[in-house]
Amino acid sequence: MHFNRIADTLYKICIVLGIAAGTAIIFKTMTHKRKGFNEEGYIARSGIVIENGQMTPEALLAFGRMSDPQVSPDGRSILYGVSYTSTEDNRSVRNLLICNIDGSDVQDLTRSGKSISNARWSADGKQIVFLMGGQIWSAKIGQKGGVWKLSALKQISDVKGGISEFKLSPDQKKVMYVSYIKSAVKSPSDCYADLDKANAYTTDDLMYRHWDHTVMEIPHTFVSDFAFKKGAVKEGTDILAGENELYELPTEPFSGIEQLCWSPDSRFIAYSCRKLTGKKYAFSTNTEIYIYNVTTGECGMIDKGSQKMDGYDTDPVWSPDGNSLAWISMERDGYEADRQRLMVACVDWSTVKEDGSGLPSVKHPETIDFKYNVTAPVWSDDSQDIYFSALAEGIQGIYKCHYGKNGAEGCWERITGEDMWYDFGSPFYIKSDEDGSTTLLTTWCSMDFPTEMVAVKFIPGKHRTASGKSVLKAEGPVAEGEVTYTQITHENDHILSQLAEHDTEARWMETVDGKQMLTWVLYPPQFDPAKEYPAITICLGGPQGTLSQGWSYRWNYRLMAAQGYVVVLPNRRGTTAFGQEWTEQISGDYPGLNMQDYLVAAKELKAEPYIGKMAACGASYGGYSVYYLCGTHGDVFDAFIAHAGIFNEEHMYMTTEEMWFPNFDNGGLHETGIDPRVGTPEAPVGPAGDGVTFGGIKQGGSPWSNDPKAVRHYELSPHKLVTNWHTPLMVIHGGMDYRVPVDEGMAAYNAAQMMGVPSRLLIFPDENHWILKPQNALLWHREYFRWLDQWCR
Repeated sequence: MHFNRIADTLYKICIVLGIAAGTAIIFKTMTHKRKGFNEEGYIARSGIVIENGQMTPEALLAFGRMSDPQVSPDGRSILYGVSYTSTEDNRSVRNLLICNIDGSDVQDLTRSGKSISNARWSADGKQIVFLMGGQIWSAKIGQKGGVWKLSALKQISDVKGGISEFKLSPDQKKVMYVSYIKSAVKSPSDCYADLDKANAYTTDDLMYRHWDHTVMEIPHTFVSDFAFKKGAVKEGTDILAGENELYELPTEPFSGIEQLCWSPDSRFIAYSCRKLTGKKYAFSTNTEIYIYNVTTGECGMIDKGSQKMDGYDTDPVWSPDGNSLAWISMERDGYEADRQRLMVACVDWSTVKEDGSGLPSVKHPETIDFKYNVTAPVWSDDSQDIYFSALAEGIQGIYKCHYGKNGAEGCWERITGEDMWYDFGSPFYIKSDEDGSTTLLTTWCSMDFPTEMVAVKFIPGKHRTASGKSVLKAEGPVAEGEVTYTQITHENDHILSQLAEHDTEARWMETVDGKQMLTWVLYPPQFDPAKEYPAITICLGGPQGTLSQGWSYRWNYRLMAAQGYVVVLPNRRGTTAFGQEWTEQISGDYPGLNMQDYLVAAKELKAEPYIGKMAACGASYGGYSVYYLCGTHGDVFDAFIAHAGIFNEEHMYMTTEEMWFPNFDNGGLHETGIDPRVGTPEAPVGPAGDGVTFGGIKQGGSPWSNDPKAVRHYELSPHKLVTNWHTPLMVIHGGMDYRVPVDEGMAAYNAAQMMGVPSRLLIFPDENHWILKPQNALLWHREYFRWLDQWCR
């Protein structure tokens, strides 16, 4: 055991022995100085003591956040990162840890005051490379006396403006990295050199701001030679250098370097890119898959064949033998919640010339008949199988698709059990064992604990053991064989072991139109049905998303239950784990069936003798739901909380940034349609005369559309129902939220005040759609529960 973990062990002993938190326990913590790392500002693992087993917001922030596991080349160790938070310092720092492949012998590898990320092994396992301070560093890694140590720390890159992510080529002779370049948005000094202290920006097109920032810069990906020596990485070659427009690579705001993938021979890169700008970008989801020749700079889009792939095409992954390419594809342009299909295509290398010029031909893409959304495909080492994760009937499982030598054979099966109430990630390591079994190293979490690593072992031919939980039956076959689950890491056991347990129920409820809706119900610890409890109905954001077994550091349902609330989580119309028909019903029907779904769940729980007062709370579209229910619920709810909610749909349409979303969801229900002259001096002006096309852009979901669904959508906007408001309302919003601008929250609060409704406004000037800074997050939770306690107890 590494010495700095001994403190945790002694801490646990104190808990078991009942030693009071204030009792003086004297011991020394050994610090191994990491040469080259500045430990000033280092944040250690929390030693929080939980009072009476009750989870608190402070406990939520104390959890270590594990991410990015990387197995060593010899398959014996796992390198990964954990972020720890200091509420006092209002910051988090991520450092590296290492453990054996089975999770034993966990050791801290770095103790840096600066976050370290993107760590990768050298091919021989003797060095690692990582990001720190916006540059790539390397260090030798080895064990001495059972203790892992880093040495010979070197800065590998010196890239102006810094690096946000990188990915080594398979032969480790090259590296691609993401850095930022100037966008088309102008600062004063771009136009007037003497106004270098003026603070403004000018633009002549859309997408001048995105998510939480003005788009003064955009990401590009560069390729450079690489070696494990100081100063090896200089300014690289821009993959998009041959383009005439300023495109993003990777696509903002959430895509990363996972959208680019090296070919196994290190000569080519497959990548996803939306090669659009301005208004065309704002109204389209059409990213394509391209192949880039690293040597010559040649680039071409893959052949779609007969497949319709006009929406998002993302996550390209080469098979290990290089003969196939897999990716995720959406059929329709402009609909971001379209079904995510697994695509697999053959790669023909005969089109690459002997001198290395040319591009491999990627053609004949095929898909599988799969009801749910595919995420994060991973190839097996023999290039015969593709593993992926998918949300199905309320939980996220691992699936396997057999591809084979003759292409996609349509043979897929579920690996993880339908009674395993966890959300599994896709495997990050796959090992075939001599007994015919397969071990998948992956991550899992649930509403009860944050992300940890787990080993999922599948043994064909043996009988599965039931978990004892309800089976959430999904469409399609389950692999025949025994599956065992062994948690590898236990990063937060020292906190979780102090928390009182609670129960979770999966209820199927009948909707007003006779459908079945999965609703999770979390009960407080020591729940007694003879007593009365307040309740919270959660209104999901999105609107497309799922209330699954995921863990959240913002909307944490275990934390809510720990405060004595029964938490009700209805997977209403629009959620994405129950088939595309259930998902798509909500588009163009925001005021309709999904609102009835909320009321069905709320009324069924309120009919229970143990439920007293009830609140409805939600964020984003969940905030829209709250504002709408404020004017329509009658007397079902006793309090409301809306975070970053949509209030005035007309105003929202003209102030949000990703226009494809409201254009489809607000009633347009059509693919993006843009006149090719848009963005040129000959751009069309005004309407086309069909009632949905304006300025050369098909805008069936706009406030000026005459589409019946759009007309209904705007007529029933929540802001038009405020004269019906009578229930206490709390409004929360981030000042840097450009997805749902802060004016929406302020207008809703002002309306509540004008109607005489008890109301409170909480604004975070320096936060976006999410509340991320530690002290702001703590304030959010304290105010959230203060409001609920005031009106529901």
